[in-house]
Amino acid sequence: MNTTPVEYSKKDFMSDQTIRWCPGCGDYSILSQVQTVFAGLGLAKEKYAIVSGIGCSSRFPYYMNTYGFHTIHGRATAVATGLKLTRPDLSVWVVTGDGDGLSIGGNHMAHLLRRNVDLNVLLFNNRIYGLTKGQYSPTSEIGKKTKSSPMGSIDHPFNPIAFALGCGSSYISRSVDVFAAHLRDTLTAANTHSGTSFVEILQNCNIFNDGAWDSMVDKEHRDGRVLYMEHGKPLVWGSEDNKYGFILDGLSIKPVKLGETYQETDCVLHDKHNLILATMLANLDPSDGAPLAVGTFYQSAKSTYDSMFSTQIADATSRLGAGDLAKLLNSGETWTV
Repeated sequence: MNTTPVEYSKKDFMSDQTIRWCPGCGDYSILSQVQTVFAGLGLAKEKYAIVSGIGCSSRFPYYMNTYGFHTIHGRATAVATGLKLTRPDLSVWVVTGDGDGLSIGGNHMAHLLRRNVDLNVLLFNNRIYGLTKGQYSPTSEIGKKTKSSPMGSIDHPFNPIAFALGCGSSYISRSVDVFAAHLRDTLTAANTHSGTSFVEILQNCNIFNDGAWDSMVDKEHRDGRVLYMEHGKPLVWGSEDNKYGFILDGLSIKPVKLGETYQETDCVLHDKHNLILATMLANLDPSDGAPLAVGTFYQSAKSTYDSMFSTQIADATSRLGAGDLAKLLNSGETWTV
């Protein structure tokens, strides 16, 4: 395979299709960053494949000048697995939403993550069903009043990061639709990982759930609410005159105000290879005043499903030969109907 880097611009990844998302939707920002990242990876356009399910996010393949599949509800991960096994040379990206990927597609998502297929999952989380006009989703908060929960949702919401950790995902990160530079860095890092990269992207649906994340990510609040996790650096957040950090408190982490009693040097250093720390960070609850953690929660090195699959096929072929499908179908007892 020719691995010579190819030079592209963002425009090369823009398709000729009219984008049919609502004006102001966070998907526009995500699309822009993905196109920018793809242009900088040096891979030929025909080596990319984007697979989606059903939902607003799942229109993504139409707007990318690459190969793509618009599949069925919740099954993008299954289709993407088959594609990667048959075409391991492709860079495969699954684009899904909190409803598509965690409700009807939750079972398929779980098995993709545990198998560690070498592809990338972008899960857009706006905490609502947008395409079907505003029902509560698996990530909607308790008490959320929607068309399908007029008295308020009584479902405990899914935590996508904790879910991915529980499934044994080897790479888990989070970014936000409007954090352009951070999102680009997150996507680039996910692409370099060998195995399944799970990226939750907090996204705004300005029609059916406008401002879902504003109390944490808008310009007025983000400095004091967002914890940017960087491997090997202290877990701190806030402004210079109002800074906080996490210290180790027994078997948990505790937020403290930095200044007189505690300094940055007292704070826990982020270790993306520490599963216990990743679990604690994944379970931070911003609704209770905890910061919103963005960046890489966890990364581990383990064998990929597709590489082990290829090894088994090669081993079987070396022992039994290439095989003949027609001969196999006509072997043993056969009959004519």
